[in-house]
Amino acid sequence: MTVLLSPSAGLSSSSPLPSQRAARVAPFLAMDVMSAAAAREARGDAVIHMEVGQPSAPAPRAVIAAAQGALAGGALPYTQALGLPALRARIARHYADTHGIDVAPGRIVVTTGSSAGFILAFLGLFDAGARIAVPQPGYPAYRSILHALDLVPAPLPLADTDRYAPTSAGLRALHAADPLAGVLVMSPANPSGTVIAPERLADLCATARALGPRFISDEIYHGLSYGVPTDTALRYDPDAVVINSFSKTWCMTGWRIGWMVVPEWLVRAIERLAQNLFISAPYLSQVAAMAAFDAVEEVEAVRAGYAANRALLLDAFPGLGLGRTHPADGAFYLYADVSNLTDDAAGFCRRMLDEAGIAATPGLDFDATEGHHHVRFSFAGSHADCADAVRRLRGWLR
Repeated sequence: MTVLLSPSAGLSSSSPLPSQRAARVAPFLAMDVMSAAAAREARGDAVIHMEVGQPSAPAPRAVIAAAQGALAGGALPYTQALGLPALRARIARHYADTHGIDVAPGRIVVTTGSSAGFILAFLGLFDAGARIAVPQPGYPAYRSILHALDLVPAPLPLADTDRYAPTSAGLRALHAADPLAGVLVMSPANPSGTVIAPERLADLCATARALGPRFISDEIYHGLSYGVPTDTALRYDPDAVVINSFSKTWCMTGWRIGWMVVPEWLVRAIERLAQNLFISAPYLSQVAAMAAFDAVEEVEAVRAGYAANRALLLDAFPGLGLGRTHPADGAFYLYADVSNLTDDAAGFCRRMLDEAGIAATPGLDFDATEGHHHVRFSFAGSHADCADAVRRLRGWLR
């Protein structure tokens, strides 16, 4: 596995150094594991990829056809910074169809993946030094983007007793200790798969409004849940900023296309930022994304495949000594407690890749406090790969 170096490692005392801002950004361990796995594959080894949240299925056929049509049309121009009006209208219709909520197309911002959405949201809402509550365990890029923008991530601990969902009590305690400017939640969550129940999401929104922090809801795994309802923060807070993406549910990771829903008073500020930072999301991906919402049968078939993978792993893991996992209500991850096997999840993952040919992500990516006891396994791959992973783990762990 790739050896992680400090920003100044290997440099002489006279070598130039990166900015302090850049030095505060931690490595994204899932991507480091992916690089190490790719190096093994380049040497001819067969690796099962369970390290990154990347669907193995292709984008829906209609998406590909729309992109091919756009390519055949010739020029691929810039668009308005907020996105193609037709795509913004189609996304707004999605909220009416899926949630029964009326969202004006003018509040939709098309982004270069959800990553650009977080950058725009953080810059549009907060000044340097502001504290933003982020879930722990949680998606590591939240912290890194905040650090890069001179903002302060404030870990919001999630507990087994709460099914690893944030609570209003936890939010109040964190705000009382040092006032927050914002709070970010994710449902379904990465790495836990936890879905925040609608009544708890409503309570969190109400608490944030009462205390003052701006509410940001990461909903990129909406559409990927297993027997539990998912709801949007827009139902409970008209000023919430919602981030979503075509990457996960519609299998469009490499297309780099997502969206935000922002309150009307924030639209112009976000537009100015988007104009200068990104100009626009890729035209080709925007045209293709318009076709994604109609690919209902293909999307459901992919979700059913994830459900089968999830059932396979949940059935097999207890017999492998990996029985303590987070809820996995949605998304496509099992976050497994490996404390009965090791106190060094990073070393465990390194050996698992080297000796069993399975790439998975150590929990330190998601939780600086307890992550050394956890490993995240993605089940976004094929059913055959998940079955092979179980077979390899059974032999390796023995």
